[in-house]
Amino acid sequence: METLHRQVLNQMGEQICSGKFAPGDILPAEPVLAEQMQVSRITIRETMKSLSAKGMLQVRRRYGTIVLPRSQWQLFDPDVITWRARAGAVDAGLIQDLMELRLIIEPNAAKLAARRATEEDRVAVRRAFKAMERAVAGHGEYVPADLAFHGAILSACHNQFVQQMQNALSAILRTSFELSSEIAGGPARSLPMHEALCVAIERGDEAAAEAAVLTLIERAEKDFEDRDKLRQTANDRPV
Repeated sequence: METLHRQVLNQMGEQICSGKFAPGDILPAEPVLAEQMQVSRITIRETMKSLSAKGMLQVRRRYGTIVLPRSQWQLFDPDVITWRARAGAVDAGLIQDLMELRLIIEPNAAKLAARRATEEDRVAVRRAFKAMERAVAGHGEYVPADLAFHGAILSACHNQFVQQMQNALSAILRTSFELSSEIAGGPARSLPMHEALCVAIERGDEAAAEAAVLTLIERAEKDFEDRDKLRQTANDRPV
């Protein structure tokens, strides 16, 4: 169950990400916000501190609390990634950036996993894939299973920096997977590609693992393109 502070933090974070509070805006004073949100000033103060630590706000004496531009946000912070997705602040530019980041990280991570995975790692990857299969068949949730699959691969890299980035990478991947899962038939189409990646890691085949990831990302990009075309067609229809 979310604490009151977490509820207010999520609400404020999403409002900033949605543009309700735009860069350069001065937020209402603490007492005003506390009254509007029906919480204590202490809760508001703690929320402001949390958002400031994420680079979203700056408190200036005798001036107020200012919303900072996105370039100063902690974009790898899992909360910020989640808020942007929930606030509907997912445009073509963000999707392109997500895909580019996946291309930078995932192919090399897959190669490392194929080279370094222990038997325990391979079992974890296969277990997560089986959960994806069950979800596609209607038994379980797809996105958590997909996240577990890719998380198991990142763990199998046995690289301390990749492991340190795992929380941020998981939030980024969750955003991508949730968007992909909205596309009709997307999870089922990607399942054979995930299986190819699973098998490549089990066999220790670095080249096949890299190729499987590249195919997966290419498929995701195509799904996003198709989704945008469908939305554009729907918007162009006369009312």
